[in-house]
Amino acid sequence: MSQKRCYYEVLQVERSASRADIDRAYRKLALRYHPDSNRGEEDNSEKFKEASEAYDVLRDAEKRARYDQYGHAGVGSGGQQFNDVEDIFEAFGDLFGGGMFGDLFGGRGGGGGRRARRGADVRCDVTLTLEEAAAGVRREVSFRRRVSCETCDGSGAAPGSHPQTCRQCGGRGQVIQSAGILRVQTACPVCHGSGQTISDPCPTCGGAGLESKRVTLEIDIPAGVDDGMRVRLPGEGEASPGGGRPGDCYCFVTVKPHNLFQRDGTNLLLALPIAYTQAALGAEIEVPTLEGRQTVRIEPGTQSGTVLQIRGQGIVDPRGGRKGDLLIQTFIEVPKKLPAEQAKLLRQLAEVEHEAVLPERKSFLDKLRDFFEPEESATDEPSK
Repeated sequence: MSQKRCYYEVLQVERSASRADIDRAYRKLALRYHPDSNRGEEDNSEKFKEASEAYDVLRDAEKRARYDQYGHAGVGSGGQQFNDVEDIFEAFGDLFGGGMFGDLFGGRGGGGGRRARRGADVRCDVTLTLEEAAAGVRREVSFRRRVSCETCDGSGAAPGSHPQTCRQCGGRGQVIQSAGILRVQTACPVCHGSGQTISDPCPTCGGAGLESKRVTLEIDIPAGVDDGMRVRLPGEGEASPGGGRPGDCYCFVTVKPHNLFQRDGTNLLLALPIAYTQAALGAEIEVPTLEGRQTVRIEPGTQSGTVLQIRGQGIVDPRGGRKGDLLIQTFIEVPKKLPAEQAKLLRQLAEVEHEAVLPERKSFLDKLRDFFEPEESATDEPSK
């Protein structure tokens, strides 16, 4: 092509397009113009290279900024140059190395060889009290995971022998099967993707290169964790059978129920029983918090179900947010048995209330009287 087109025009995106928009646009064009999928079109290879060149510039923030300011001159020769289709796959291995596009076009994954599998993740469990979950704690956990076999140093071969390069795939771990215009890349059926075969397996691990062992770790549980949350321990999972990076360990947290508090997000709920006299006359009462005792004031005339709030006495947000509150819900406790003196005083109070009924109660009694004694008709039926 004698004159380069605008890279945004090539990928058919706006200048304000995000990286995700650019990725999607390139995948669409790559699928459309890839030479393996449209062998009858002679200019597909050129269009594919043009789209790849545009993508190489626009996916890189620094190159894109230079291109936006200076055009093609700002990126030298206009991005990375490709000699053939294989060079394109080499440069864009992250995009074509796996998934639908890697399988469809036989992408090489950016390196031409097999890619070591990441080790498996493992799970452990820890049980905490509410106090421990609120404050954070350092705990010891024990679990089993597969580690590199000490007998064969992870090779899978018996001492004195060595793994051999797989003859079926040539050590790549992948084989490509063609069906018309499609090329499907799958794991090698002989070495199962490892790229190696073992004629004399290790007696300890059976050729797997890994053995199971119990490990004990001390982990830091952050303040504010809730029941069902998990703490990630990077690199503490199982070893990779192919020498790749290890997996992670996920520690699942269980928080035991508390005999006083209930948790609602970052807030704590406390049900506080108060006597009828305290509700009617008011009082100052000591209440428990996770940090010790604190005094709250019960105002005269407090009704059952009233919620009092103590700010900052809840649970801290484990994601670094603010601390919640302690919400105290009052309820009037009615004794099942009364001493004789208290019963006598309450009877006197009942007599006083009968003579001077409170407005709310009077209104309710009036409604009861109207319900049980409906008004008679204001006029009688005239006699004949």
